[in-house]
Amino acid sequence: MTARTRWTALIFLLGCAVLPAPAQTQPPAQEKKPAATPEFSYGSGGRRDPFKDLLQGQSVRGEKKVITGLADLAIDDVVLMGIIKSGGKLEAIISLPEGFPLPLRLGDKLADGYVLSIEETQVVFRKTRDAKGLPLPKPRDVIKDIIAEEP
Repeated sequence: MTARTRWTALIFLLGCAVLPAPAQTQPPAQEKKPAATPEFSYGSGGRRDPFKDLLQGQSVRGEKKVITGLADLAIDDVVLMGIIKSGGKLEAIISLPEGFPLPLRLGDKLADGYVLSIEETQVVFRKTRDAKGLPLPKPRDVIKDIIAEEP
């Protein structure tokens, strides 16, 4: 390719870029008809609707429960730290989930039961409700022991 043909090709390309494009004729505008929305229906036939929200807007994650006292504390969440003798009576020292200690006396009520007995090495709880707060058909006893540390 010679220098002259290169310049001619360059001028042609620049001319195409600078010149306005020829006006395109558009066909006359037609009336736009709204599209008909299809109607769907589901015949369950006795089955569960697969499109229905099973959680009904509830979150999958459980809400974090705030424990303000013994009435909010479940027996399974109790961590026995120690047992002390105060005024001739035994008291248990438990730890809340946040780590704060709390005294526990005979008969104290918790979220799902109460303290049945306190001995020198263990605390016996009577569980009367399940995790949802419903009464148990048969109460059961839960024993929390203090494990002695070896020197």
